Amino acid sequence: MPNKQSFTPETLKGYRILIIANALGHQRMSAPEASNPAFTQQESDAVRDWVRAGGALLLIADHSPMGAANQILAQRFDIDMSKGYTSDPDNYDKDSNNQGFIVYTRESGRLADHPITRGRNADEKLNKVIAFTGQSLKGPAASVAFLKLADTARDQIPGSSSQPTSAAGRAQGIALEYGKGRVIIMGEAAMLSAQVITGPSQLKFGMNRPGIDNRQLTLNIMHWLSGLLK
Repeated sequence: MPNKQSFTPETLKGYRILIIANALGHQRMSAPEASNPAFTQQESDAVRDWVRAGGALLLIADHSPMGAANQILAQRFDIDMSKGYTSDPDNYDKDSNNQGFIVYTRESGRLADHPITRGRNADEKLNKVIAFTGQSLKGPAASVAFLKLADTARDQIPGSSSQPTSAAGRAQGIALEYGKGRVIIMGEAAMLSAQVITGPSQLKFGMNRPGIDNRQLTLNIMHWLSGLLK
């Protein structure tokens, strides 16, 4: 069920899974204040403690300004967000001709081995996933980067005149166990959605894109958070 209250031990009590998708510091993404923290220090502490006690968190934070808005909460789990836009000139979806549409495959090794990518059986196994323009993430040593960026990936910070920086060693999907709970951090949102751009192109995103396993990725994520996947 949706929540419009501040996160406190009381508001989180009784829930098993918390999903946060592209929280912002302002109602309009185009507003300068959108990159302000979406959560207070106290809220972030409450979510961390709830996860530690057995809760499961799915935190989705897309490209700028979402990274900056969610960094305070992400830091509670030792996750660094690039706060920019991530692209890969070598490993992108050639049909879309967009270097931000990054392709992850089992064959390349960048769709890393984890219960989320294995599923519960052969039918749930992931072989190809596409992210549709997001940011990069870096997790702690105990985490698993199941969507690993290639060494050719790069980050661009909006408003910066500097050249893109390397995103080698970073990821767009990270899983970790924290205390008695579980956490998944995603650096891109559209991969878990089902969208179609209106107009002549009819460009399909996420679960609507044929030939990829994004729908199963979404199911496997929820199965892992709920404990169906060990």
